[in-house]
Amino acid sequence: MPRQVFLYDPPDRFVAGTVGLPGRRTFFLQASTGPRVTSVSLEKTQVAALAERMEELLDEVVRRTGGNAPVPAVAPTEATDTAPLDVPVEEEFRVGTMALAWDGEDQRMIVEAQALVELDADSEEDLAEAEERLLQDEENGPPMLRVRLTGAQARAFTKRALDVVNAGRPPCPLCSLPLDPEGHVCPRQNGYRRQA
Repeated sequence: MPRQVFLYDPPDRFVAGTVGLPGRRTFFLQASTGPRVTSVSLEKTQVAALAERMEELLDEVVRRTGGNAPVPAVAPTEATDTAPLDVPVEEEFRVGTMALAWDGEDQRMIVEAQALVELDADSEEDLAEAEERLLQDEENGPPMLRVRLTGAQARAFTKRALDVVNAGRPPCPLCSLPLDPEGHVCPRQNGYRRQA
């Protein structure tokens, strides 16, 4: 089956967002251009890792170009996007593998999110080989979201993504585990319930 690629070059909007209450949130990446919207779900840790790696890559681009690349040092205030995800949020696929690159010729960050795939392998060696074949296959393979962002769009994405990740449940001051509104059983309290 041919690979389905959802390409946004560039998107009008590319954001990370959630659906649900803290502690039960589902995280999404959402790209849109005009009426076309693509939403893919992923884990909170994937959103955090993507945002952190994007920040590192942008900082490296600025460093290597001596500040001549069209990448702002911080997210421009006019690019700040605090609007909710576009509805209806319909998941195209669940993200398994993500990749980042900087296109120096076009001065764009490329973000790729590929669908989660179950691989059957008898050994670690077979698994590594199957993963490599899957990543190299451009014509066939799992669906992929590919987004090409300007430096300003990438900075705005990272700021929002980190804000979304940090907007969850507050940590317990004793054990750092997330606090539910009704409290939690704190291991540092020897199993007694700690109230929020």
